[in-house]
Amino acid sequence: MTKAKSCEVTDEFWQRVQTLIPQRQRLENQNYTRKAGGGRKPKDPRLVFEAIIYVLRTGCQWKALPAEPFGSASAIHARFLEWEKAGVFENLWRLGLAEYDDMEGIAWRWQSIDGAMMKAPMARHSVGLNPTDREKKWEQASFPGGRSWRPVVARRDRGQSS
Repeated sequence: MTKAKSCEVTDEFWQRVQTLIPQRQRLENQNYTRKAGGGRKPKDPRLVFEAIIYVLRTGCQWKALPAEPFGSASAIHARFLEWEKAGVFENLWRLGLAEYDDMEGIAWRWQSIDGAMMKAPMARHSVGLNPTDREKKWEQASFPGGRSWRPVVARRDRGQSS
């Protein structure tokens, strides 16, 4: 079983999300001229949603989505943009707020906002080291001959003549 399967959504949660996802429909007035059987069938919406949850949870880039369980990363991203434009995620957020308000109660008279920038909790384990941090200058072996990369000329002020 792959790590990607750790982002499966429960059946109970999927039942709530499924009602928010727009149904893809063909336009009646449009003439579709494509060979029979041409193209791929649309991806299962639940699989697409699980892939989006995977990206949000791991912090990986869209192109780093594992192809094994999810398929084409660009197809997942295109569907994400489609759903975002349709307001799926805003509606999901609103439903979550309403449910939390029913359970715990939200003090709507006074609210503040705070933010934090941090890595996603599973980012390093699923994607690996950051490519820019792999070989820093200070971690590399010293130059053969034992001499560091410093200018041979001593530092001087701008006003001094060379």
